[in-house]
Amino acid sequence: MASTGPAADAARAAFRELMDAKGHAVENAREAVAGLETAFAAGTLQRTPLLDQMLGDLMVALEQDEGQKLGGKSAEAARFILRAISRELDNA
Repeated sequence: MASTGPAADAARAAFRELMDAKGHAVENAREAVAGLETAFAAGTLQRTPLLDQMLGDLMVALEQDEGQKLGGKSAEAARFILRAISRELDNA
């Protein structure tokens, strides 16, 4: 069952704002994930198995070696996965 209430709605809205924010998609994705992790830890949103899978996929796309810059394919993958997470958040 999806989380309800003002805090859950606010967490979803904050995620979507970061997803659509101007700036580098990789950095926006990291900030959006940090916000979701906070919402999960606080019990504001509930993890779903699909969300866990998507977040794991996103973290792989965002991995980088020390000093390496991400762009191109990582940014494209981040945008794609963020849109999928946004849709699944309605079930969280």
